[in-house]
Amino acid sequence: MDKFLHDHPSKPRTKDEQQKVINRLKRIEGQVRGIQKMVEDDRYCVDILVQISAIQSALKNVGFAITERHINHCVSDAIKQGEGKETIEELMGVLKQFSK
Repeated sequence: MDKFLHDHPSKPRTKDEQQKVINRLKRIEGQVRGIQKMVEDDRYCVDILVQISAIQSALKNVGFAITERHINHCVSDAIKQGEGKETIEELMGVLKQFSK
């Protein structure tokens, strides 16, 4: 599926929802910078790998939180409007990318 059905959520995110996601992403950004410093400091490979794993987990959790919101609002609303099949197919296409 090359084109997404919608380019915005059916129910806009609250400022609180936005801030929570932004805060999580900023923490992840800090972790990435930390790994860059670890590489510059020639730290032990296993220590770097542990940090990479932590970042991957944190990104997955952000993705799950956004997916949950999408299902509760966008997909739910689409089903009510008779666009459920298309919206579910769109979501499944994106979720398949998570498993790669």
